[in-house]
Order: sequence, then structure tokens, then C-alpha cells
Amino acid sequence: MKRLTVLLLFSLATITVIAQTRKIPVDTTVITTHTVSIKGEQISYKATTGTQPVWNTKGDPIATLFYTYYERNNIKNKAERPLVISFNGGPGSASVWMHIAYTGPKVLNIDDEGYPVQPYGIKDNPNSILDVADIVYVNPVNTGYSRMIEDKEGKLPERKTFFGINADIKYLAEWINTFVTRKNRWESPKYIIGESYGGTRVMGLAKELQDNQWMYLNGVILVSPADYKLYNTNQPVYSALNLPYFTAAAWYQKALPNALQQKDLLDILPEAEDFAINTLMPTLAKGGFVSDNEKQAVAEKMAYYSGLSKKSILQNNLDVPTSFFWKDLLRDKTGQIIGRLDSRYLGIDKKESGERPDYNPELTSWMHSFTPAINYYLREHLNFKTDVKYSMFGDVHPWDRRNDNVREGLRQAMAQNPYLKVLIQSGYYDGATTYFGAKYTMWQVDPSGKLKDRFTFKGYRSGHMMYLRNEDLIKANDDLRAFIKTSLSNGKSAKY
Repeated sequence: MKRLTVLLLFSLATITVIAQTRKIPVDTTVITTHTVSIKGEQISYKATTGTQPVWNTKGDPIATLFYTYYERNNIKNKAERPLVISFNGGPGSASVWMHIAYTGPKVLNIDDEGYPVQPYGIKDNPNSILDVADIVYVNPVNTGYSRMIEDKEGKLPERKTFFGINADIKYLAEWINTFVTRKNRWESPKYIIGESYGGTRVMGLAKELQDNQWMYLNGVILVSPADYKLYNTNQPVYSALNLPYFTAAAWYQKALPNALQQKDLLDILPEAEDFAINTLMPTLAKGGFVSDNEKQAVAEKMAYYSGLSKKSILQNNLDVPTSFFWKDLLRDKTGQIIGRLDSRYLGIDKKESGERPDYNPELTSWMHSFTPAINYYLREHLNFKTDVKYSMFGDVHPWDRRNDNVREGLRQAMAQNPYLKVLIQSGYYDGATTYFGAKYTMWQVDPSGKLKDRFTFKGYRSGHMMYLRNEDLIKANDDLRAFIKTSLSNGKSAKY
């Protein structure tokens, strides 16, 4: 009996020790060195991965953010070396997607169209922008290994400190200031890149960094940006912006009329865009007071450009939800659903009937390849070892969407900083943050039109994560290189 008691106590002690170790270090770094061939050139680089605190006004750590920082070796003048600060979106998403599939020195083991291949893992990225810029991938609170920190009484900080449009921007700007100071990068040209909700984030960060951290940027890069100013309106008139995406997705799925299907995608999208803005949007603005003749004619043209039936369009009063489109496009053809974030992907629902798909086939596919790869890569290649779970998506809700002024923030930052330029990258088959919605956001940032020459839009024949398709991985990274090159000041004064 005594021996059993001792064993039991030992087991309990062991469990306690394990539980205590499942906490991420508040402030730590792990450094490794590597080489990669980019565009035929052998690149030597240092990878620093670790955590850096977020402090409150009293100087107490209230959270710690996990990051991975890549620096090219043998750079003589760091002041001329661009620094790219990278975020993903969600909100609540880890900075994993662009890290190991787009701009970083390693990419997923996937096929040329982006589908998972086993064994899961990573390989060298010959298209990484590490040849022209250093990169840091930042994980906001509760994503990746980033976590809130308890105070001396064991209480976590208030969630509103982190989880909202403006709170997110404020604490991340402070964190960036500390990072740039610690890494001695104040002199470097700086860029912020954000994907999806990260687009909202970096639009806001441009002004916050400039106004309250006195940090001026050379470039803001929006990858498949989510514009909450657009989504939160709930006005049917804005559903017209979805039509060109419907055209692109239907063209890919060979669901358009022959007159359109036999043409190239880029030849038909201008037609769909023109109809969306100049015909469909004004018609939707009339609501229930549109004439029957006009409604019938517009529905017929919508069917032509979307691959949907005129009947289903009329049943939706011309205001077709994207979720209905994903469910209905192939309903009477193959009975399959198409992906939300990338409509090249197909899925199978329990029933062919219904208004929306049961799941997102593209996201489940991506989880196949990204989750094992990032866990393996951080532990075995970058030597960051912990028992804390890597959160692909973290608990950040409820998210405060009030007082969304990031569009105006970007405009002010650009107006006040003659160096600042903006690049927008979107996939034509993205049904969550559509390419035409991104164009609309770009048009609305500066109503005066005086800044329009500092905006660049690039479209790709893929979805939300356009870089998963190898052809677009090459093209999109080259577009980033060109943008960085053209937005460097090269000795020119910052003046109008």
C-alpha cells in the first residue's frame, strides 16, 4: 500500500511538471543558419524565431507574440536593405500561410495547382523574396504560439485590449516599434504586407505607425484584402461587385455559355466588370421599384455572366449571395459544390438541395498540408521546441468591428508620406474577398484621385492564396520584387 501511494504521488508530480511546461516563454530567441537557391543565386541567411512581449502602460508584459525573422547574411549596409513585416488575417489566423507557401525560404510539399501531397512537409522556395528583402512573420495574440500572459494574481488581461480592429492595430504597432529597435532596422526601407483580414490590419497600421510610432513606410501590400467597410454595409447594391468573380469561377468550371466560355478569362472579365458597375449596381439601387422589364433583362444578363439560371437569380431578387453561388453553380451539372476561398476546388455535400455548402473544400485541403508542415518545420528546421499547441486559428472573438476607419487611415498616411505606395494582389477565383471588391476598395481610398498613380493592382488565375498555384507563386513574388524596387526612394527627397 505504501509503495502504491509513493507511485501515485510520483505520477501526480510528473503530471504537474508537464502542465507547468506548457507555457510559452515570454521573451526568447532561437537562431539557426541556412542556405537556399533563389532565382539561381545561392542565398545564405539567418533565421531567428522566438517570442517578444507586449507591455501595458506600467511596463508589465500582458502578452507575448511569436515571430520568425529571416535575414540575408553578408549584407554590408543594412540601411539599404528592405524589411518586410508580414501578417495573415482571420482575424484569428496564424501567420503561417504566406510564411511557408509564398514569400519565405521554404514552401509546402504540394502539387503545381496547390493540392496536398504526402508525405507532408516543406521544400526550398526558389521564388522567395529573401534575395531582395528581410522578412518577419508576426503572429497576433492567440495565434501560432502567441499568448496572453497572466498577471501576479493569475488574471489574464481584458480581451478588448487585443481583439478588435483598432485594438489590434494599436498593440501591433507598439510591438513593431520594439522589434525594429531591437533588430536595429530603423534606417531600413519598411514594408507591411497583410493577407485577407491582414489587409484591414495593414491599412490601419500604415497610419498608426506613422502617427504614434513615427515610423514611415515605403510600401503597403494587400494580398486578397478583406475590407470590412464594404462587408459591414449590408447594402444589396454592393453585391454587384461579386458578379465578375461569378464570371471567373463559372469560366473555370466551364459553366458559362459557349460565347463566353470559348474566350480567354481576361477577355471576358472587363465585360462583366462593366455590366456590374454600370448596369447591375444601378438596378439594385432601385430595389423593389425597378420595372419588371428592366429586372427581367438584368436577370438574363446576370445568368449569361454567372452560369446561374435566370430563375434562381430572380428568386434572389438579383441579389445573389456568394454562398448560394457556391452551392448552385454545379448543382444541376455535377452535383458538387465549389470552394469559397478558391473556387477551383470541388466538394461533396450530403444533399444537393440547400442554399449554402456544408463545408469549405478548399480550407480542408489546405489544412491537410499546412498544419503538419508548420509544426514539423518550426521544430525540426528552426529548432523552436515547445509543448504549446500551434494555433492555426485562435480564439479572438468577439471581435470589435466598430469605428473602422482604416481606408481613411491609409489615405492620410499616403498623403502625408510621398514615398508610400500600395500594391494589391488578388486571385480571380477568390469568392471570400473578391478581386473586384479589392479594386473597389482601391478606388474608394482616395476620392480625389490625386494618389491613384501610387496604387498598383495585380490579378492571378487562382484563389485567395494565389501563391499555391506554382505559376502564380512565381509571378506574384516577381511582382513583389518589382514593387519593392520601384518604391525605394533611391536618394530622392520625400516631397511633392
